[in-house]
Amino acid sequence: MVLRRVAQCALGLSFITVTACAATNAFQPTSLKQLDTVIDNALETFHTPGMSVGVIQHGEVLYAKGRGFRNLENRQPVTADTLFRLASTSKAFTAAALAIAIEENGLTWQTRVTDILPEFQMQDPWVTREFTLLDLLTHRSGLASGAGDSMLWPEPSGFTRTDIIHNLRYLTPVSSFRSEYAYSNVMYITAGEVIARLYKRPYADVISEKLFTPLNMQCFAGDLSDAALNNVAMSYGHNDQRGIYAIPRNSIEGRELVSAAAGGIVCSATDMLKWLQMWLNKGIAANGAQVLSEAQITTLQRAYTVLSVTDTDEEWDGTLFKSYALGWRLSDVHGNMVISHTGTLSGYQAYVAMVPNKDLAIVILNNGSDYGARGSVMQHILKAFISPADKQDWVQNYVDYQAKREQRYLASNIIPVGTGEVILDPLAYTGRFIDQWFGALSITQSNNSLRIVSEKMPMLTGTLEPFSDHTFVIRWDNQNAASDAFIHFDVNTQRKVTGLSLYPFTNKVTDDHEYRDMYFYAVNSENQSE
Repeated sequence: MVLRRVAQCALGLSFITVTACAATNAFQPTSLKQLDTVIDNALETFHTPGMSVGVIQHGEVLYAKGRGFRNLENRQPVTADTLFRLASTSKAFTAAALAIAIEENGLTWQTRVTDILPEFQMQDPWVTREFTLLDLLTHRSGLASGAGDSMLWPEPSGFTRTDIIHNLRYLTPVSSFRSEYAYSNVMYITAGEVIARLYKRPYADVISEKLFTPLNMQCFAGDLSDAALNNVAMSYGHNDQRGIYAIPRNSIEGRELVSAAAGGIVCSATDMLKWLQMWLNKGIAANGAQVLSEAQITTLQRAYTVLSVTDTDEEWDGTLFKSYALGWRLSDVHGNMVISHTGTLSGYQAYVAMVPNKDLAIVILNNGSDYGARGSVMQHILKAFISPADKQDWVQNYVDYQAKREQRYLASNIIPVGTGEVILDPLAYTGRFIDQWFGALSITQSNNSLRIVSEKMPMLTGTLEPFSDHTFVIRWDNQNAASDAFIHFDVNTQRKVTGLSLYPFTNKVTDDHEYRDMYFYAVNSENQSE
């Protein structure tokens, strides 16, 4: 019986008897035995309800547990099988599926996007013509970091994937093509639609067939089954005024998200270990199926875009280089190559990492909004294998790090102060305003206040508070969904409002913000002419 159990653990097949598997490993790091305590401390310190963690080495599951709660109201515990949103750790699935699609359809990474999606268009015609499948995944499109994210979040989005790809032509570059790193979710969504177009099937179906099924993963890129919904983690945030609070808009409700290819896949720690073990096994699943070829893995985990190394990277990890591959980040940690990615969504945090020369993989999924929880637990686990003499308290290190960052932010963040009055009668600012790609905003008067509603993004509703001249501050109803913003109205010589612009609520002057490519023109209303 013992020999059979050891064989199952070595093959990564017995994901139920993880405690038994752990017991067979005589070389388990001492600090890994403290992991329950470290996780519990991280959950409490960083106001995170629950966390699921998996560690696998040499094909053996050393740890696979849930701590805390997936649902605070019902006091339902997290298990290793609890489903979480993967956020941006979904990107590696999209990259892998695109690699398979390229090979099976006789293409190359240098195939132009317009060969598959003729409707694909960037603002610059030359960039449109030269944009390749590889360029979709390397975060060097020339757009600003996060450009187009306003079509994705806050959920639910009123934009379709067709809308998102069409609207790329309206996003203004901030650097030359392929010259600088700038994170892009919309390009991964475009990659997802390339996959769907090549197979003439929905993205979610392809991911399931090419990746989930051969790996025996009960994960979802599309709609969830009713059975799966019985063990999902609710999303939570925290602030000093409200304490820990639920974020229903991001909760796992069973429907497919428009952002699936960039950050919408749902999975558990148990099944993510199968995914990570496949990468360590050079593309081979536990059942012997070749999911990815070694050549594909080499391509997917090659450095393409240089990332900056921070002082903290050097101090904590001895890092000398960082780069972006395809759906993965690469860095050296005390002389060891670490292949990793994080995932961040309001209410969910994810972190996956592999250390090939240690034959080690780690997954961390939680249902809070503070990156300190995932970061401190990951550091504790990595150091247990890479630098066992390191006995630092990583929870406290993250507390200190965040305190310093907050001090710097508060010192530089001067809250804008206006007169509290605007020039025209408030009724003059009401009406319907349309941007060519973001759609319409409606501004109405209600109970002596001006209200704003986005027709495309239902979570964007709020109240306009007079600031000065023709400028108001938007106080969004859901402060977790969006930060306060300036709204400035343009007025002609007849004192009629002709349009409006939005800006971040800050004294800093910057062109790199989510509203930079929007301008809303006034349309039919009683108080404005077209």
